[in-house]
Formats: sequence, structure tokens, C-alpha cells
Amino acid sequence: MGKNNIANRQAMCDVLIEEGKKNPAITVLTSDSRGSASLAPFAKELPTQLVEVGIAEQNIVSIAAGLAHMGKRPFVASPACFLSMRSIEQIKVDVAYSNKNVKLVGISGGVSYGALGMSHHSLQDIAVARAIPNLQVLLPADRFETIQMFKALAASNEPAYIRLGRNPVEDCYDSADYPFEIGKAIELRSGQDVALLATGETVRQALDAAELLERQGITATVLNVHSLKPFDSETVKRVAKETGTVITVEEHSRYNGLGAAVAETLAEETGIRQKIIAFPDEALITGSSSELFAHYGLDGASIAKTAVAFLGA
Repeated sequence: MGKNNIANRQAMCDVLIEEGKKNPAITVLTSDSRGSASLAPFAKELPTQLVEVGIAEQNIVSIAAGLAHMGKRPFVASPACFLSMRSIEQIKVDVAYSNKNVKLVGISGGVSYGALGMSHHSLQDIAVARAIPNLQVLLPADRFETIQMFKALAASNEPAYIRLGRNPVEDCYDSADYPFEIGKAIELRSGQDVALLATGETVRQALDAAELLERQGITATVLNVHSLKPFDSETVKRVAKETGTVITVEEHSRYNGLGAAVAETLAEETGIRQKIIAFPDEALITGSSSELFAHYGLDGASIAKTAVAFLGA
């Protein structure tokens, strides 16, 4: 595959323009974030279907809930670090509890704003969103999955939180022409020795690790868990039993993310070893996303090294 220069947020914008032209009820709300969300083309193409709220993350969620109550199909795009923390009461009450069809898109998620430090990292968003009833939690792996996911979201009537990163991600798929369903994990590689379960932008890192492990005679299953809620427990149990060893990889705190969801799923299973690769419970060093991934062991080479050590333990 060639190098990809298209960020997931750009792929999101393309889908929203396409779907917005077909359905005028689709409305995009931004919090002074149309540039950082790559939504300027949407504003140009469909200006009457975009609402600029300004830097008011709590208000944007409540406004979106009100629009949904009136029959609109709102997509909120706001930095994940603010949307998932500052607006959490509005998300819980106005969207999830009130069962309003609002799609909450946390842009520049994880450590996308790496150099800006802890105030701009969103490493607790999945933990919080997972715990709110009636709220889907989704993370696309690459631009092609972003296309698939947002087409599904445009047709869905369920409240959802979706996390997107900031920078282009190397492709995990050859195209958007593959079966996709919210709540169904996708097996990208099949192996016998270890199962690497990843979500969002760490899926590419897991694939890179699997390729490195193969050179050492270790075959790895790679499972793309794009849906943290609804969670595909059946597939997770299957790949865990097939390999006996599970390693989860996530751009999130090690608490209450993918690793926790897998541990909850496998708690009553026997004979399966599990390791969680995630960010530690501390304020992270300052650096770019790639530097932080390498420093904390989330890049492909580090994942492969961890897998070798864990298998040999």
C-alpha cells in the first residue's frame, strides 16, 4: 500500500457531504472547529446545514439534542478532550438518557495534540463514554473504515460517540469495499500463537507488529475492534480461545478501555493469558503522536517486542 495522506476527519467530511445532499435533515454542528475537523468543505457545499456554535462545548451538545428532537440528524464535531470531559453531563442526560439521535464526533482524539500535553489529550474518553447507558462508542481504524462507519451512522438512529485522530493513518484496508457492521469486530489477520486486539489508530500498529512477529516465526491474529460498545464478545472469545494469548493495544488509559472490555469478557474463561498495552496512569511526556507511541510502547516494533517477551514468560 502507498503512503496515505488523507486523514480520517477528511474522509468523514466527504461522507457527510454525500449523505447531507441526499438528506437535508443531516446537520453538522461545530465549536469553532470546522477547520480542525476538516469540515470547511461541508460548510461551503451545504451552508444551511451547518451550525457554528462557537467555543461552547456544553451548549453544542444540548443544541444538537434539541435539533434531534425536532427531527434533524445532527453530527457534533468538537475536540475529543473537551467534548468528552466538559460536556459529559449533557451527553449523559440530553443525548443518551433522552435517547436523541446525536452523533458526537471527538476529533483529534487520543494523543493527537501530543505537544500540547495532558490538557489536550483525551485518554479517558472511552472510559467515560463506555459507562453511559444507550451510547455507542466507536473508533475507525483508517480512512476506509471511517467512510464505512459514517455511512452507517448517517442511517442509524442510535446516539453515538465516535473518536477520530488528527493525522493521516496508514491504510489497514485496500478500499472501503468490505462488509462493515457496527458492533462486529473484523479479523484482519489469522494466526495461532497470539491474538492482537486493537481499536482506532492502533490497529495499524498491531498489523505492523504482526508482520514483524511473522519474521520471527510467530503467527498473530489481528482483530480490529472498531466498536467498544456494542462490544463483539463472541468474536473476542473465539480468537482468545484459538490462540490462548491475548494482547490488547489502545491509545487510551489502561483503565476502562479496550483492555478492560476484553478482560470483562474473558473473566469467566479459563486458560487464556492477557496483557494490556496502553498509556500509563500518569501525565505523559510532551511530544508528537509518533514519539509518544514509541516512548510508551504502542508502535509496531514495541508491540512485537512485548509479544515475544509475553509469549516467552
